[in-house]
Amino acid sequence: MKAYDENAIQHLSSLEHIRKRTGMYIGREGDGSDYMDGIYILLKEVLDNAIDEFIAGYGRKVELTVTDTECTCRDYGRGIPLGKLKDCVSQINTGGKFNNDVFQFSVGMNGVGTKAVNALSTKFVARAVRDGKFAQVEFSKGALVKETSGSTDERNGTFVDFVPDPSIFRKYKFLPEHVEKRVRFSSYLNAGLSIHLNGQIFRSENGLADLMADEVQFDKIYPPIAYRDKTLEFCFTHTNRFSEEYFSFVNGQFTLDGGTHLSAFREGVARGVNEFYPKGKFDADDIREGMVGAVAVRLQDPKFDSQTKGKLVNVEVRNDLIPKIKQIVVEELNRNPAAAQKLIEKIEDTRKLRKELASVKKAARERSKSVSFRIPQLRDCKQHWDPKRGRGEDTEIFICEGLSAAGTLTLSRQPERQAVFQLRGKPLNTVNVKRDVLYKNEELYNLMCALDIADSVDNLRYKRVVLATDADVDGLHIRNLMITYFMRFFEKLVREGHLFILETPLFRVRPSTKKGAAENHYCYNEAERDAAVAEIGKSAEITRFKGLGEVSKEEFKEFIGPNMRLTPVDVNHDKHVMDTIGFYMGENTKERKQYILDNLVVNPEDVT
Repeated sequence: MKAYDENAIQHLSSLEHIRKRTGMYIGREGDGSDYMDGIYILLKEVLDNAIDEFIAGYGRKVELTVTDTECTCRDYGRGIPLGKLKDCVSQINTGGKFNNDVFQFSVGMNGVGTKAVNALSTKFVARAVRDGKFAQVEFSKGALVKETSGSTDERNGTFVDFVPDPSIFRKYKFLPEHVEKRVRFSSYLNAGLSIHLNGQIFRSENGLADLMADEVQFDKIYPPIAYRDKTLEFCFTHTNRFSEEYFSFVNGQFTLDGGTHLSAFREGVARGVNEFYPKGKFDADDIREGMVGAVAVRLQDPKFDSQTKGKLVNVEVRNDLIPKIKQIVVEELNRNPAAAQKLIEKIEDTRKLRKELASVKKAARERSKSVSFRIPQLRDCKQHWDPKRGRGEDTEIFICEGLSAAGTLTLSRQPERQAVFQLRGKPLNTVNVKRDVLYKNEELYNLMCALDIADSVDNLRYKRVVLATDADVDGLHIRNLMITYFMRFFEKLVREGHLFILETPLFRVRPSTKKGAAENHYCYNEAERDAAVAEIGKSAEITRFKGLGEVSKEEFKEFIGPNMRLTPVDVNHDKHVMDTIGFYMGENTKERKQYILDNLVVNPEDVT
């Protein structure tokens, strides 16, 4: 270790600091596979500036073009003042958002966002047009490359073009579903704004009501209750889901982690329902179960927990929002008696079921104690996940079928951090069952206890829950049954990225003359198999693995070791995933059979 003296003290310029400590400015870097990866934060920073012009009353159209690696954005607002264009996009803590007389409800408040985009891009071009004149600057990794100005007949506004730096965002790619989700949210939050994304127009006239209609078009119990004024907008309805789901926004910014405005909204709705129906005296949990809601606020001085603006921390907003939302809810329920009746019926059913569930839970716990102090199907590991203490980040539990697979996994695992839960065959299809079945069905109850999610998904004991089923039709069915189980009752576990599918090789290819482990080629699909056969030649020997129990424990150590292939169960891009699950796993056998017949693809070479 070098000496800690004057030479050890460094001073970084703003540009150097952004590039060296990227996470402080845009959160994680990532490769674009996740909605919150850094490249989408860069896109958001540029789009937010264009939307701020619309909010201020200038320009009703934004043109956005996004390819795999590049993004351009053109608004038709006032245009950045030409003499300050270079400073606005390169000098940190410089911008017009500090002045409430110019921007009353902007998202960008710190004078950082566009500068971070500039510093983290190999190409960054900004062009401002004002009253027949333009100024343009071009940068690379934050360093000025070229600066031009002159006359033009273009309309006023600002144009930005950037290419994220591949040395920071390695092997990145803008995924259309993540880009469209951000654009959709922006259109919902800014009714009347047209966003042209790669030729497709996103526009909302009814704000959050359109968001709600899009998210729960087949699942809502009553038409959404909606309200909108200059500084507050919210909308909610109930579904037959067992969880609650919310979308929260501040000045057009999607706050993924909520914050004080969301907690005020949840409390205000609960108080409003109880004031509207005082004889009910409902618990807040009963009111909110199955609720899907959205809330958006506009504040002059929003405070967030970080530059990525994922959580609002203005404590004072609660005092104003809770009574206001409560009163609006009472008034809206009085205006919509049919919706109000269905809402009350839903809450009463939930309360009744919760009371019945209490006795079922007690019986299940007593039954479990009488059998064993331990969960018989669980081979636990020594460490467990504790995010608050930063422990167990590499813990995982494998859910497998049958004694053979469980035995192989148990012998191959790392007992410090890898647990195994054995299913006894095909579990119960839970697509249409009520929650009490989870406590009456011994296997599902034991799994719930093994994961420690009976009371809350926040108690999950393992960072990753891995479905390890055979690569055959039965294994696929069991996998779908388990995904249905988690999506129906523990949706948060899936949406927060804890559920995975273990990919195991279908083939082992090796020379018939040499049987050493170093000669083995494990192939996860037919293309890999064919490539391995071509490499080995005529002496290639192919083994088809039919089930996990056929794999030796020595081989399996490799499949669940450092090079383990996991496919995340990602449903966040599909807002109608429960409808899909209902179709494929429900009791609509005739419709499903007809769908298969209508869409069956037959290879002529297979027809004899």
